[in-house]
Amino acid sequence: MTRARTLLGTLLIVALVATAVGCVLWRRGAVAHGQDAQHLRFGRAGTVVYVDRDDGRVRQVTRTGREVGAGPACHRAAVAASTLICVRALSGPMSSQVRVHTGRKDEPEVTLSVWGDPSRARVSPSGNLVAWTVFRSGDSYAKTGTFSTTAGIYDLRDGTHHGSLEDFRPFVDGKPYTAEDVNHWGVTFARDDRTFYATMGSRGRTWLMRGDLRERTLTAVREGVECPSLAPDGHRVAYKKRLGEGRWRLHVLDLRRGTDTALAESATVDDQPSWLDDRTVAYAKRADGAPTVFAVPADGSGSPRRMFRGVSPTVTTG
Repeated sequence: MTRARTLLGTLLIVALVATAVGCVLWRRGAVAHGQDAQHLRFGRAGTVVYVDRDDGRVRQVTRTGREVGAGPACHRAAVAASTLICVRALSGPMSSQVRVHTGRKDEPEVTLSVWGDPSRARVSPSGNLVAWTVFRSGDSYAKTGTFSTTAGIYDLRDGTHHGSLEDFRPFVDGKPYTAEDVNHWGVTFARDDRTFYATMGSRGRTWLMRGDLRERTLTAVREGVECPSLAPDGHRVAYKKRLGEGRWRLHVLDLRRGTDTALAESATVDDQPSWLDDRTVAYAKRADGAPTVFAVPADGSGSPRRMFRGVSPTVTTG
């Protein structure tokens, strides 16, 4: 990785730790904040938090769909261990904001300004780490009309901003990978608050990368894995597998055995899945003309079950 590339990666995410008030004019129309995160019941384990596509608000519901809480307006959101990350687009082009709530007060504890449009969001099982992915444009290697991605990680314990994953050292087949067109997206965390997984894309190929926050390295684990989501057991990864141009199918990869299982959802899914429990994977796809959350067994059996209209489903862990 060149010095210029590293500098670019650092500048792509500008952290602005502040307290934010008022309302935000979203790129897709004016949307008020609505209720704050204190109206979410973080301690109620096993409920599902998602973004309602009708009004953009975070909703908290039981598995049967009964609403038990509501929160701020976001484009992407995720929750774990009483920490909520909310990623939303601002009024300017390629301008977004990451807000992190812990449920202890009305205003977010951390506010980060990022360059790009919201794409993915995740919280570590401990609630100590948050991650996001945004789409951006303007890279010299990108074709006209195409987008690149930036993924970042922030540590709530000490305020460490780990910058873009482009600042980490990638290794493929045991060798440093130095191509200029590297992109990263879809971060998911292990329980040790050190290890994470993400997708790296370059030269038309994708890899599942295992990241180390202390060493600031990324090591290729398997090719062809996009938008990973680590299971609660830490040994399986739900992900989307590319079948062709613009088509993906959900799979589950067993990291210990190397087995790969196609899930019962046969429709294309362009989303980072999440685990509702050890046996169930949730995701969003279009249904009846609108983004809708579905769930499917993680072992390839059964059939998709429609849950509710929205995106970004994650489960509360108390």
